[in-house]
Amino acid sequence: MAEIELRGIEKRYGEVPVLKGVSLKIQDGEFLTLVGPSGCGKSTLLRIIAGLEDQDAGEVSVGGRTVDGARPKDRDVAMVFQSYALYPHLTVFDNIALPLRTRRLSFAQRLPLIGGLLPGRTGIEKTIRVEVEQAAAMLDVAHLLHRKPGQLSGGQRQRVALGRAMVRHPTVFLMDEPLSNLDAKLRVQMRAEITALHRRLGVTFVYVTHDQSEAMTMADRVAVVIGGELLQVGPPDELYRDPRDLKVAEMIGSPKINVVARGHWADDRPILSAALAPQTKHLAFRPEAAVLTTPTAGLPGGTVTDLENLGSDIFVHVALRDGSETVVIRTAPDEPRLSLGRAVGLKVDAARLLQFDEAGRRCGDIEQVAA
Repeated sequence: MAEIELRGIEKRYGEVPVLKGVSLKIQDGEFLTLVGPSGCGKSTLLRIIAGLEDQDAGEVSVGGRTVDGARPKDRDVAMVFQSYALYPHLTVFDNIALPLRTRRLSFAQRLPLIGGLLPGRTGIEKTIRVEVEQAAAMLDVAHLLHRKPGQLSGGQRQRVALGRAMVRHPTVFLMDEPLSNLDAKLRVQMRAEITALHRRLGVTFVYVTHDQSEAMTMADRVAVVIGGELLQVGPPDELYRDPRDLKVAEMIGSPKINVVARGHWADDRPILSAALAPQTKHLAFRPEAAVLTTPTAGLPGGTVTDLENLGSDIFVHVALRDGSETVVIRTAPDEPRLSLGRAVGLKVDAARLLQFDEAGRRCGDIEQVAA
């Protein structure tokens, strides 16, 4: 049982609040990602779960047991750091075996000269070797056990760090931006490997990242943390299609969601303004929620300012008519070619047009818009 529950977690550094009453329940065996911009408090929250930092207020429980004040080694969690934290003078085998030796061998048995002569050392080392080799085989680093970290690639070092955590058989894996030091191609590969590892082990994973692509592609649920507050938690698709806060809508999705002032639609589409909630200040829509048309009176429109051809998609940047705002529209590559400076109209799917009030909170949804 490895359910994690956070209740009203607060943390300050001096006079600066870092976490503002965060409450969250993570289910046993779940893969949950904490995503947010740098400095939002997500790594601090992870370190509090691990016991590496103490909260100023609130409670943390792991497996139904309150662990406030418990040392990290007593929480049955394993943490994988951004820097991998491997010992450069030890081989891959010794790095992975380190937590097992620390737990199973006495201080005297770990001494380099006389330790090997003490009773029980040989049998324990044989058991440790079997477990290290099993973990290494699962992570495809068995052929690297004799090497040192300086002789490994970034992806190989990441696998070794995972192996060192795995051999402890923790009930919870905590990962703090473990892929940020890798190149783009290797990050994609390691994302798939980590999600496959989660499926094989079936234990709870809590993963911190500022990369919303990692959050969306890896997790069962995503928790969005911004400014020390937990704004929304849900499956990736729910956060993408049904954000409850404008900050969440802008954090999730690539390209970024289009946000325009109410006036652009109210002025261009008088019938639309009647369908808006009175408190609506901003309208937002995803790039795929609109299509380009010929310029038409009564439709929003603007001028093409940029084209991004990604092969499978083309992102068309359109400056709205007064030039104050730009939106991005996703189009298929087989659509008629556009040119810079061309005037276009925009037709937005009303069912996918989101409304937000002045504070960025979601308000009434649009039910119908005149064609």
